Amino acid sequence: MKKVVLAYSGGLDTTFCALHLTKDLGYEVHAVIVNTGGFSKEELTAVEARANTLGVASFHILEVLDTYYEEVIKYLVFGNVLKNSTYPLSVSAERILQAKSLAEYAKSIGAKAVAHGSTGAGNDQVRFDMIFQTIVPDIEIITPIRDLKLSRQEEIEYLKKHGVSMNFEKAAYSINKGIWGTSVGGKETLTSSDFLPEEAWPTQVTETEAKEIKLTFVQGELKGVDGETFENPVNAIQEVQALAGPYGIGRDIHVGDTIIGIKGRVGFEAAAPLIIIKGHQLLEKHTLTKWQMFWKNQLSEFYGNHLHEGHYLDPVMRNLEAFLADTQKFVTGDVRVMLQPYRFTLLGINSNHDLMSSKFGSYGEMNKGYTGEDVKGFTRILGNQTAIFHKVNSDD
Repeated sequence: MKKVVLAYSGGLDTTFCALHLTKDLGYEVHAVIVNTGGFSKEELTAVEARANTLGVASFHILEVLDTYYEEVIKYLVFGNVLKNSTYPLSVSAERILQAKSLAEYAKSIGAKAVAHGSTGAGNDQVRFDMIFQTIVPDIEIITPIRDLKLSRQEEIEYLKKHGVSMNFEKAAYSINKGIWGTSVGGKETLTSSDFLPEEAWPTQVTETEAKEIKLTFVQGELKGVDGETFENPVNAIQEVQALAGPYGIGRDIHVGDTIIGIKGRVGFEAAAPLIIIKGHQLLEKHTLTKWQMFWKNQLSEFYGNHLHEGHYLDPVMRNLEAFLADTQKFVTGDVRVMLQPYRFTLLGINSNHDLMSSKFGSYGEMNKGYTGEDVKGFTRILGNQTAIFHKVNSDD
């Protein structure tokens, strides 16, 4: 019997895949969860129990949260990466590491095929396939949902027919949870006009009183929250999420161009990623020079787009990561943030590397590093070429 490694989450799509691969296609299915911070211990136990009712040969959990941070998330923070100035790549970044981990696991057990639950209409199919064809080029890639062109309703009917019991009402929304945000897809995101209803959001609003928190960055990495130091930035991210998530912060719908050329919408909630990225960006505005900021913005946008479209293994990504890491030497300090229902406000920063130091003057009031005569000469030279152009080409 041929071994297949299935990217499994316990949701509607991968539950269908597990059953279809075993019952209809006769594969020896090895279901694998690549945990990037989206499952509690209780949830993993429940997912394993369901997998075992579907006839899988084995169930395995790959714990990759620290690797996910070190290889991907860290650089998204360094680059302040938000797709279309909105989306923190909650799913796309996660998929890259999941695919990489699955490919390596498939090699380790001698699997002849890998399978995933992507449809034929989204980005994930490309991300998974590109990683698989690079790391395990000789392994067959199986995609039941894509190949059979199934709707979610058809999947539900199939599972009911085979006696599978799960919350099908909840399954009406496709939810993908990880440490870098949770995506939510449903009938509303298939339109251009509708917004997700309150009940569709996985984290409900329970906090209403404003609260100020402090984020401490050390060379660009979040190492402290409200005075508590975290050796591992993963734990700091989780603490920010625990504090900010109950405010309903970070809810939005991202509209973008998919890899396959169509427009797409996806809902997401990402309190910690948005607060951390915006806080980090504010600290950089105070500690980096104009040209550091300029080139970071250009290269970070490319880095985010390239990762989003599945090109993580392109060697240029390692080059860009080296640049991003090098810019973080002096990005150290505290950022004050006010949390309120559905929003947050950046209040200010404190840093020993603040280039807005009063030792050099106060913007709009006084300067201490040059004289008025210096400015007159500087301005004449700065505008000289423009003045020459207009003089040479004047109609007079």
